Amino acid sequence: MGSNELRKRAIWQDYSGANATGAEKDFCSVFQSAFKGTPYRIRSKPKEFKNIYVDIELPADVLAEIYNPSGGINKHGISPDYAIDNTETNKTIYVEVKRQDGWIEGGKRSDGRGNAHERSCKYFTPGLMKIMRAKGIHQENALPFWTVFQGDITRDPCRVREITCWYDEFDAHFFFWRDSKNAEPLVKHFVEKLSPLLD
Repeated sequence: MGSNELRKRAIWQDYSGANATGAEKDFCSVFQSAFKGTPYRIRSKPKEFKNIYVDIELPADVLAEIYNPSGGINKHGISPDYAIDNTETNKTIYVEVKRQDGWIEGGKRSDGRGNAHERSCKYFTPGLMKIMRAKGIHQENALPFWTVFQGDITRDPCRVREITCWYDEFDAHFFFWRDSKNAEPLVKHFVEKLSPLLD
C-alpha cells in the first residue's frame, strides 16, 4: 500500500472517528493507531544514529590540539524521538517532537524563552542530512526528517515566524500541532505531505 492508497483510505478520518475523545493525544500512540493494517510503523527512540560521531575522522593536526581520552570515545551520536518506516519500501523519515513555552495572550514576550526549536535545526546540517538520507533511503534533495511543535510555541508570533523562515519551501517538514486533543490535522499532514517520501 503506497501513499496514494493511504490517502484514499483517509486513515486520519478513521483515526479521529475511532478516538474522538477530549483527551490530549500522545504522538506515538496517534500513529500506532493510524498505521494499523498498513505497511507503516512508528519506532520510538531509533538507535541507528547513536554512534554516528564516533567514527568521524579528524586530521592529525586537529587531534594533536584537542583532548583525546584514554580508551577513546565509544558512544556519541543522536537519537531522534521517532522513526516512521514504510516496511514495503524500507524507507524511513525521522521525527522530532518539540514542546516549548511561548509568548501568548496574557503573557510577556520573555515567555518565549527556550531554544528547543533552535536545537532541532541540527537536522538541516549537510553532514547529518547526508547520513540520514542514506539510512532512510532518500534522494539527495529530500529532507529525511519531520519536526512537530507542541505547546505555546505554536502560537508565539515570534517563534512561528522564525520556524516558518527557517524551513522556507520545506514547509511539509514541520507541523504546528496546536490542539493536541485533535490528532486529525497531524495525521492528515503526514499522509498528504510526507508519506509520498516513503514510497
